[in-house]
Amino acid sequence: MEEAKRQDLEKRVNETIEMVRPYLVADGGDIKFVELTDDMVVKVQLLGACGACPYSIQTLKNGVEQAVKKQIPEIKEVISA
Repeated sequence: MEEAKRQDLEKRVNETIEMVRPYLVADGGDIKFVELTDDMVVKVQLLGACGACPYSIQTLKNGVEQAVKKQIPEIKEVISA
């Protein structure tokens, strides 16, 4: 992937993560962007209460992934790193 395109996508992913972060923080958690792979998969790390929560996969797929894919349709998936 071209470096300029990667940087633009990473910026957009981080902006989207910033939009969902307050919901995670409100529940005692947080999220950290880790990587955007060449096959358009976003890797994140759930932190705090979100890292140990039994619902963290639901949060990741139904919350974070949905928001990222809505804002950036090129993204195929969001996974936990």
